[in-house]
Formats: sequence, C-alpha cells, structure tokens
Amino acid sequence: MPELVLTSWNIQWGRGVDGRVDLDRIVQTLMAPGAPGVVLLQEVADGFADLAGHDGSDQFEGLRQRLAGYTVVEGVATDLPGTAGRRQRFGNLLAARLPVGQAWRHLLPWPAEDGVASMQRVAVEATLQAPFGPLRVTTTHLEYYAPRQRRAQAQRLRELHREAVQQSRCDRRPAEGAFALSPRAASAVLCGDFNCGADSDELALLLQPFDDGTARYCDAWPHLHPGRPHAPTLGLYDHAQWPQGPQCFDFFLVSEDLLPRLIAIEVDAQTQHSDHQPVRLRLDAA
Repeated sequence: MPELVLTSWNIQWGRGVDGRVDLDRIVQTLMAPGAPGVVLLQEVADGFADLAGHDGSDQFEGLRQRLAGYTVVEGVATDLPGTAGRRQRFGNLLAARLPVGQAWRHLLPWPAEDGVASMQRVAVEATLQAPFGPLRVTTTHLEYYAPRQRRAQAQRLRELHREAVQQSRCDRRPAEGAFALSPRAASAVLCGDFNCGADSDELALLLQPFDDGTARYCDAWPHLHPGRPHAPTLGLYDHAQWPQGPQCFDFFLVSEDLLPRLIAIEVDAQTQHSDHQPVRLRLDAA
C-alpha cells in the first residue's frame, strides 16, 4: 500500500539532551526510518546566539540546505533586531517532497497579559498535491506559559480551518499574477507542539464540531489506538526542563474526511536529540 508519511518534531533549535546543537543529527533522525514526504518542525532559530548551544547561525537556511529534494517553507513568528544589521528570527518550518502550492504564514493571536512570559506564535500552512488530491498541512507551536493566549490561538486555528474549507468551495473569477487561482484544500492535517495535554480545554476546543457542516478536526491517536493513552512526546530524557516527567504535548489532527486514510501514528521514543520526540503519521496515499 503506498503511504504518505508526515513527521512533526519540536527540535528545540537542534539542541539535544546532551546540550549540543546539531542540525545534521536532526536531519539524520528524520530520515532514519525513510525520508518522510512532509517534514514539519517547530523551534527553528536564526541569530539567537543567546539560546543554549546555538551559534547564531540561520537554521532556516541550514535546514533548507540539508533537506535536498524538499520544497521548504519557513514561517517566522518572532522577528527582532540583532547585531550588525542581522535579524533574530524564531519559528516553524514546513518541507515537502510533494508539489507545494500556495503557502501561508498565519500570526496567531497574542492577547496582552501582564506578568506572563510569552512570545508571538505562528502557524505555517501549505496546500500540497498528494497522490490522492490536494492536502492542506499546517504546523504550529502554541503558547506555553499563558493558557488564555493558547486558547485564543486554538480558536484562531479553528477559524482558519473553516475559512480554508469555505475557500476550497469558492467559485473565484479567473485571474493572473498575484490574483491567480491557487487551491486551498479542504482535506487538512494540523500538527505541532500544542503545549497542552490530551485532556486540555484547548485540544477539546480544536476538536469541537462546526455548526455549518465544516469537517471537524479529529485526533489521530485515539482513532488508531482506541482506549490507549497518548504516548508521551516530551520529558522522556530531559528531566531538567521537564521534572514533572513524560507528557504528551505533540499531536496530529486530521479533518474528518481523512480518517479512512489513517494507517499509523508513531512516536519515536529513542532519540535524545531534542527535549521532544518526533511524531510520524502515515496516511494511505492510494
């Protein structure tokens, strides 16, 4: 059976549990089971030499060079002045071996909140041409310290999904150039580090049905592993940052119409090259 494999991973700017930053071993880990069709990364950094172990290099470009054969879409959330005219950038990256149509970078809500450490967050979206048709894929990284902000971000992701489904049905006037028609697929995968657990209000919000018939998001894990708790995706090895122990913060959600295509979801529990573990989703590509 032909499969489409998508891998999501919060790479912590390439920093392993040993404290070493190494993009080569990040890519080696991604490719070890076989090159995935789609790579979806969170916590990619450029110019942040103050991050532990980071040399300040442009990791967006570094990953682009290492992911030969992939079309790379970078999504910057934080963009700050650096030194010597450089910028400091932090965000997500989407890379695909499939044809990539239009891409979007959605800055997520960042409600003002006193006394809370937080940062701008982004969702990186692209419509890909999968073997079975157009597929919209989004990678995101929600706020950790501020539940109110995280809920606002989850609500925005729901709105973006509804908007995309409506646009997929829209009969637009033919045009050229920047107004040219570019499909925005109804079938969708949303993944990343949600910074909340499987029983959180934020995840429940993302999974709520829509009132207009839009195909809702479904959590791939319980569909493939009914009655079984989510496998932990962080805190397996980095007990300094995660003294509370292993947890699941990383999810794959799929639009309801994709449920028959789900084959497997797997957490790589072996690698120690980040504080998070890679999560792989396998779809029937026939």
